[in-house]
Amino acid sequence: MSKGLFRSGMIVSCMTMISRILGLVRDAVVANLLGASAAADVFLFANRIPNFLRRLFAEGAFAQAFVPVLSEIKEQQGDDKVKLFVAQAAGTLGTILLIVTIFGVVASPVIAALFGTGWFIDWWQGGPNAEKFELASSLLKLTFPYLFFVSLVALSGAVMNVYNRFAVAAFTPVLLNISIISCAIFLHDKFSVGAYALAIGVFVGGIVQLLFQLPFLYRAKMLARPRWAWQDENVKKVRKLMLPALFGVSISQINLLLDTMIASLLMTGSIAWLYYSDRLIEFPLGLFGIGIATVILPALSKLHSSKKLSDFQHTLDWGVRFVIFLGIPAMVGLMIISPLIITVLFDHGAFKEDSVDHVKAVSLGVVAYSVGLVSFMLIKVLAPGFYSRQDTKTPVRIGIITLVLNMVFNIMLAPFIGYLGLALATSMSASCNAFLLYRQLKKEKVYQFSSMSLRFTIKCIVASIVMGCVTWYVSSYYYWASWAFMQQVILLIALVALAGVSYFAMLFLMGVRLNTIKSVAITESN
Repeated sequence: MSKGLFRSGMIVSCMTMISRILGLVRDAVVANLLGASAAADVFLFANRIPNFLRRLFAEGAFAQAFVPVLSEIKEQQGDDKVKLFVAQAAGTLGTILLIVTIFGVVASPVIAALFGTGWFIDWWQGGPNAEKFELASSLLKLTFPYLFFVSLVALSGAVMNVYNRFAVAAFTPVLLNISIISCAIFLHDKFSVGAYALAIGVFVGGIVQLLFQLPFLYRAKMLARPRWAWQDENVKKVRKLMLPALFGVSISQINLLLDTMIASLLMTGSIAWLYYSDRLIEFPLGLFGIGIATVILPALSKLHSSKKLSDFQHTLDWGVRFVIFLGIPAMVGLMIISPLIITVLFDHGAFKEDSVDHVKAVSLGVVAYSVGLVSFMLIKVLAPGFYSRQDTKTPVRIGIITLVLNMVFNIMLAPFIGYLGLALATSMSASCNAFLLYRQLKKEKVYQFSSMSLRFTIKCIVASIVMGCVTWYVSSYYYWASWAFMQQVILLIALVALAGVSYFAMLFLMGVRLNTIKSVAITESN
């Protein structure tokens, strides 16, 4: 099982890496086209709301409630019952999502007013930024239908994951990035505001992702005509698990949306700076944290159904060890070389033409978010420890506490350090979230951080400090700001390679071997 989890995790991470790289290319195109202008703020706002709902309903609460029930049916009742359940879930979820989507398109001005409060007030009072509210309302009509398509994509991906076919779902987001990039390149001249081309790319991307997954569902003999089954026993079980999970599993997304609301009250560029900062953090988070979380939930659900409590504990400990192994050096590395990364990716076109030093603004945001990177990853691993046992109430309670803390931190920090306060508050609340999740798992005697993993963590911290010192010394030796683009790219590649070599070499010198990372259950002597 350990080799299977590691291999599956690597498959998901590799596919996710392709998606994240294209995501960064997409963000570079957006930065080149819109910079950190008002149009950039509005597009990112209009894109974030359906993405927030996607993570809340589909990849968030629904997936965490759907996968354990689906795994239980597969283990106890067989594939025929699974196919029926998938059809019932698709029909029920699809109908609800269609209604929500239609409402979202029709009520886009209301949604824009609710989550873009600052813009709405300006529009109401006839202020200079009134056009932001009007543009947000128009773009939401194009981006909101993405929720319907991508939620069905998430359902399909969950089925594939339960059957250990992780590559399909992990690769699918690549198509969204290709769609946005293509529309940005070929359609931006067709509109007076380039943001419309990007919004169309989001809409088309949702359709393409769904069409891509249907043949794989058919090949797995899981494609069936959707059925409305609101009162079905298993659908009711998903509903019961999903309602509290709506809040608990997506607390970080709720925090980000609240940040967007507050940022709409701050200076122009704040939303864009937060977005670009968050995108850099999402790269290692998606590559490692979400990759492991994707494979660990079906595994934990199966172990719980089989009553294998010791293996359950070992699997959770392996997940925590894995994200620490990659999360700590990623955090240190981003803090040090983020200015160069931002320059290479974004400092072109409209992003560079503005008089504001966007590189510095975004790099400071990256540092603020990086403080919570390991916590973001740990949440992705610890939360399945509850959802796999069909316990969605505990994360809700913890999520409410975290949400309140995030708002308190926002109020404490934003008036003094602006958008940086919002990023730092998100990191601080995520750390509280991860701690409370772990404390509850330990209290319930479900999982306790092993002494071996503690020693391993200390070694990762030491190796990351050494890596950081080496990388900082080399990067500070070169004055790359005035270099040509390709020279900057070469330096970035060299610094990343140097960081990797120094980190792994230091771990090797301290006795860490691949088996420590690869195996779920290992002896304390390792």
